[in-house]
Amino acid sequence: MMQNHLFFRKNLLEWAAQHYRPMPWKGERDPYKIWLSEIILQQTRVEQGLPYYEKFIARYPTVQQLADAPEDELFKLWEGLGYYSRARNLHAAAKFMAVELGGRFPNTYDDIRALKGVGDYTAAAIASFAFDLPYAVLDGNVYRVLARYFGIDTPTNTPEAKRRFSTLAQQLLDPERPGAFNQALMDFGATHCRPKQAKCSICPLQPGCMAFKLGKVAEWPLKTKKAAKKARVFLYAVIRHGDDIFIQKRSGKDIWQNLYEFPLLETEQAPADKQNAVGQLMSYFFPDTLPPGFQAGQVSKPYRQLLTHQAVTAIFCEFLIPVQTPEDYFAHPTFKTLQRVSTEKLKKNVAFPRVIVWYLQENAPTLTLF
Repeated sequence: MMQNHLFFRKNLLEWAAQHYRPMPWKGERDPYKIWLSEIILQQTRVEQGLPYYEKFIARYPTVQQLADAPEDELFKLWEGLGYYSRARNLHAAAKFMAVELGGRFPNTYDDIRALKGVGDYTAAAIASFAFDLPYAVLDGNVYRVLARYFGIDTPTNTPEAKRRFSTLAQQLLDPERPGAFNQALMDFGATHCRPKQAKCSICPLQPGCMAFKLGKVAEWPLKTKKAAKKARVFLYAVIRHGDDIFIQKRSGKDIWQNLYEFPLLETEQAPADKQNAVGQLMSYFFPDTLPPGFQAGQVSKPYRQLLTHQAVTAIFCEFLIPVQTPEDYFAHPTFKTLQRVSTEKLKKNVAFPRVIVWYLQENAPTLTLF
């Protein structure tokens, strides 16, 4: 067994030496930058996360500057990346370090792990890359490589798998070069031992790979089936008055907490047609008197965003309130909980969920937002 482990480590590191994958954070020793990159890349492809990393480093080059950032500004910079809890946790951890640690980044695994939003994988990555501490990383790429090479058929999304793979990864870790080994293993999974079209014919680990020997490369790693996502339908009223649009901030413990959206009616199922969508929103938001010249505009196509446990379908209906409408009309109950902002402010300072960003980008000529 030990011989197999040594073969795996030796050949993996030799492969990495010949297949360097350049990234701005690779070889970085600043734990702040490593932390930032790891949080941004959680559940995010490198190609998508890279420009966000560069924007954040340019805007907030230190923990203190990130801690001092207004939340709305930080969310706007994060807009389009999704999973906004990451941004909230990032901000909270930065404030903790700024206030409690004097702007210093913790330098032990346990203290790093204690930061809000930092799990086992992220703590191991920061500890090994920044401080050469011997902690093995365990992400999707690592699960895949180890499952295939060692022939592990335990479904990777189970508690048993986490214990088993964590122990194995720690045994394989090069204690002299933990950061280099962790990076090599992740890069190997991302570019060579890929989910599909793995490069088995030129793989340096092929002689010991159980999945290759058993013809199960396409099958492993195994996963248990996930529960069906909860379906939700959001009907949004995009209400314009001159250059202003009405929005609201999401609160409570629901999805997209502290992000902005248009006035919302959530329904059990999608409306039968566009006219039905307009009718539902009119009845809900404007049950009484309408100002002269009030118009219902275009109705969007459905936009769909898949979250971890939910599937959101959003439909947007535009409404135009004439410019000459008296200001006292806005004392109407519909507007009491809404914020009225200019389209210019909307472009620069307001962070929306991704599904709303998609709608705004596609309907720019109508709303003149982008």
